[in-house]
Parts: sequence; C-alpha cells; structure tokens
Amino acid sequence: MPKKNTVKKKAAKVAKKATKKATKTKKAKYKPRQFSSKVVDGDDRAPSRAMLHAVGFRKDDFTRSHVGIASTWANVTPCNMHIDKLAREAEKGVNSTGGKGVIFNTITVSDGISMGTEGMKYSLVSREVIADSIETVVAAQGYDGVVMVGGCDKNMPGCLIAAARLDRPAVFVYGGTIMPGDHRGQDVDIVSVFEAVGKRAAGEINTLQLEAIEECAIPGAGSCGGMYTANTMASAIEAMGMSLPNSSSQAAIHADKMRDAMDAGAAVNYLLEKGIRPSDILCKEAFENAITMVIALGGSTNAVLHLLAMANAANVPLTIDDFTRLGEKTPVLADLKPSGAHMMANLVHIGGIVPLMRILINEGLLNGDCLTVTGKTLKQNVSRSELKYPAGQDIIRSLDEPIKKTSHLVIMRGNIAPEGAVAKISGHEGESFKGKARVFDSEEEAQKAILAGKIVAGDVVVIRYEGPKGGPGMREMLGPTSAIMGRGLGEDVALITDGRFSGGTHGFVVGHITPEAFSGGPIALIEDGDQIVIDANKRVVDLDVTPSEMKQRMKS
Repeated sequence: MPKKNTVKKKAAKVAKKATKKATKTKKAKYKPRQFSSKVVDGDDRAPSRAMLHAVGFRKDDFTRSHVGIASTWANVTPCNMHIDKLAREAEKGVNSTGGKGVIFNTITVSDGISMGTEGMKYSLVSREVIADSIETVVAAQGYDGVVMVGGCDKNMPGCLIAAARLDRPAVFVYGGTIMPGDHRGQDVDIVSVFEAVGKRAAGEINTLQLEAIEECAIPGAGSCGGMYTANTMASAIEAMGMSLPNSSSQAAIHADKMRDAMDAGAAVNYLLEKGIRPSDILCKEAFENAITMVIALGGSTNAVLHLLAMANAANVPLTIDDFTRLGEKTPVLADLKPSGAHMMANLVHIGGIVPLMRILINEGLLNGDCLTVTGKTLKQNVSRSELKYPAGQDIIRSLDEPIKKTSHLVIMRGNIAPEGAVAKISGHEGESFKGKARVFDSEEEAQKAILAGKIVAGDVVVIRYEGPKGGPGMREMLGPTSAIMGRGLGEDVALITDGRFSGGTHGFVVGHITPEAFSGGPIALIEDGDQIVIDANKRVVDLDVTPSEMKQRMKS
C-alpha cells in the first residue's frame, strides 16, 4: 500500500511540474523569429535556404521575421478578383519594415453564384477549409506571423479561426465593399437580382427587364454591397481589434484599401516586435464588442454561427445567450440594406464605422479598453481619428432615434426549436406572426412553390432537412426569401428553416432551428396546415399542437 501511494505522489509531482512548464511556455514572450529561425538558421538548414533562394530570398532575408500573406485571390467571384493586388501591397508593407513576406493562396467559393444549387452545400464547409489551409501553410513553413486578406463571406471567419489556432502575430485585411450598380438611377446589387427573379415570376417585369438588372447589378470588384455577411463580419473583426481602424468600411476599388493592405504588413512587424498575439486580443470582451457592432449595423444572422466558431477556436466561452444579453441593451442604428435603404458604399462615403465606434464607446456599449492590432486600445484608435458623421446624414441614426431599440437578431426557443434558433426581425414586418405551415423537405421544393404562386399571405414556409447534417452543409435560403420579397409577400409570409440565411435575406425569417430535422428535431414533425406562432418579444417559435399530438407524431 505505501508503495502505491509513493507512485501516486510521484505521478502527481510529475503532472504538476508538466503543468507549470506548459503554463510558463504559454506566458513566455513571443520572439520575432520564433519559428523561422528553426527553419533557416544553422548549417544543417542549408537545404531549406536553398529552396528559398529559388523563390527570391536574399541572404539577409534569412535574418528577418518571415510573414505569410494568406491570399484568397480567385477569379471565381468579384468579391476576390482583386485580392492579389492587396496581397502584394501587404507583402510590400512587411518587406519595407524589416520582415520578409511570402504570399500563398487559399480557396474561396462564391455564395452568390452557388446559391440555390447543390454547390451551396460546400459553402459553410469552405470556412473550415480556409482555416485549415492557412494554419497548415503557416505552421508547416515556420512563418512567424501572418497577414490574411479576405473578400467573400466565409473568408473572414476562416481567416480568424486560423489566426486563433496559430496564435502568431496576425492582422486581417478586408478586400472591401463593391460599389453599387446603377439601374435607371437606382442603386442595385446582387440581392436586387434575386428579388427581380420573384418579380419576374409574379409577372411584374419581363425577361428583358430582368436581364437589364442582371447586367448592371455587379459593376466590378468587391464584396456584396449591403450589410450582408461579408461586410458584417469585416466590421465585427474590426470591432474585436483584429484589423486596422476603418479597414472594414473601405471600397474595394479605392486607393485607401491598397494603403490599408500595406499598413497591415507593417502592423504585423510591429506586433512581432512587441510580442502581441491573437490570444492577447481575442478575449471575451472583444467578442462582445463584435456582437455589439453587428447589432448596431443591423448585420447578418451568419454572424452568430461564425462568431461562436471563432470564439471556440480562441478558447473564449461564448454562447447564443450572449447575443440575447447584449441585444437587450444595443440598438440598431444603421439604415443599411437588406432591411434598410442604403448601401455600404454610402456608409464609406460619410466616414465608415469609426465614428459609430466612438458613439458606442462613449455610451458604454463598446469596451474601449480592449487591445487591438495597432498595439493600442480600441478607444485610443477611435480617439485619434477626426472622422465625424456629417450633419444631416440619415445612414447612422442617433441613439435617441434608433431604427430598433433592441437587437434585430433574436435568439428564439420553443417546441419547434428547443435548443435554439436565430431570427432576423428588423421591425418592419412587425414583432409577431401566426400562420399556416407549408412544409417542404428541400430548398428547391420551396422555391418552386413560391415562384409558381402557391404560397399566399398568412403562410409560414417551413424548409427542413437543410441543416448541417441534413443538407448536408446548411445552405442559405436566399432564393426562397428573395422570391417571397419579389412577389410582394415580405410582410405577409414568414419562413422558418433548419438551414441558414444569406446576409441579403430580409423579411420575417427564423433559421438555424435546432435540433435539425435530420437529427430528429421537432421541425420534422410539422405538417401542412399546422398553426405556427413566432413572437420576437417573447423569443418564441412554437407549433400550436398539443404535447400529446407531438408525442403521437414522434411515434409514427
């Protein structure tokens, strides 16, 4: 028996020593060449240096910090068609301030192109591919830091997940927003085209008119032009401190976006010098700042699942209930598409999001003490800017006259979604809806019915088996929601799904219903004609049937 106790004591001592060592390692100061030195220093690393000579390294480059430039460039989509230029500017920024930049590519996919097809099942998965590929290259090549340049929706969270896992000095560069298209003097964008499809089905426009909108909606490079997912996530990332001030509200084609990319390269070298890593920035308060910014801007429902995934990668305890808590005190202030009137380019024109951050910090809604990639706090960053919104502008409302006093993103529960759901309720549609279920087991089935005029006022469109497992892939329901809007039913028809929504979706919609139908969730039990009750004030999405009827349906 004493022998056993001795063994146990020794084991406990070893474990304690190992824990102490691990803690020390984690807290140790980050060295500017912490990883590259292991790749290129010493006679035994001559083969590595030989390979690098061939890609343009000079002898003195081996004594510099090596910084990966993760580019999402591709001609797949206008969101990313210009990213190569920004990556080269970031490389210049690194090289001109003492580091050695190396550009490499990761993937991107275009939701706007894949929407409504089987290809959309790969969209959310692409976030993980982006994260995994950036982590793989940076770790495999021994880069000391990384600049990540993203444009389309999944690029942003993919890049940040990689940065959190790697925990090496990192700066994110947003590719910038697209300029609006012009159709007969009206601003148009990709969502205008989706909604025009619904108008065509309703007979409000003809094929030639549809083609006219199609041909002018996307004038060039940049991410989709409303407060859709890309602009939402870029703004959230800036609010959490992982990109440079106002970098999320710049037009893709403007010179200030090129300067932003170059400055990001220089910023990484500063972070390397100071030993500032993502783990120093990505704290709980930083994620709360991101959520607050998403709400104030009227941002995408996708922010919920992306921020939760990013927090998980950063080991930050964040739950859907944090969105409710912050949503109760944060108003919607931005009158931006899809629910509002203006494009992101209009917000860029009046000064971007820095003045809004200052307003929110002064009101105590944003935590100004959080560290950022400038090495300064959020409050210090916005205090240095002289940007103010011009008098008379109507894009950002005052705190006294918000668009909505509380969040438009409503976390709901109920007998349809016992584990939660995410609703996007701007207030234009009212705060509650009761209607008759029209059930579809795929997006395609629902879209066909909507375009054929089979959905009428008072219906609740139920689209199930579109969750992460059921799809698989959790596709976005932009086609059906846009068709509803295009047919003029936006205020008279609701839509619920275990899939998700594009940032371009608006209307009375509830998504992310959990558990999903494929996993046996109650959404699988809904039948045509059932009454469904959605109440944003009570945060409830319920099927109006008795518990005994629900049990009976489960058995059968």
